Amino acid sequence: MLFSKRKQVVKRILIVEDEPLTAFDNETLIESAGYEVVATHDNVADALASLDESPIDLILSDVKLAGKRTGIDLAREAGKRGVPVLFVTGKCPPDAESVSIGCLVKPYSGGVLKDAIKAVELHLEGKAGKLPKGLELFPITAR
Repeated sequence: MLFSKRKQVVKRILIVEDEPLTAFDNETLIESAGYEVVATHDNVADALASLDESPIDLILSDVKLAGKRTGIDLAREAGKRGVPVLFVTGKCPPDAESVSIGCLVKPYSGGVLKDAIKAVELHLEGKAGKLPKGLELFPITAR
């Protein structure tokens, strides 16, 4: 009997982070885990432009970003396009559940980030899995 590899739900990830070192670390970790980083931005306008330019399966976004708009604003726009957002932030905002798939609280290790993305993939498939420390996932609803 042959076993097939599970179909990967999340392949292309957009990183939105205004701290350069964190953005670089996330990009490196995500690529080493086999995902494609579509782009890395520090503001909402550039992130939305990337959403318009290429398919994206998941956005990892901080809440506080460069400029006047926040990760909450980005998540609202991404939700209209059917793209889930996982906040990676120091503190999960009170209204995160209404606009995002979940929150991963900083600081986190590279292993935790990789495990969080895998947990999000399972969640998007409607499956449950073990959540790494600092990750909270919300019910999937029409956003």
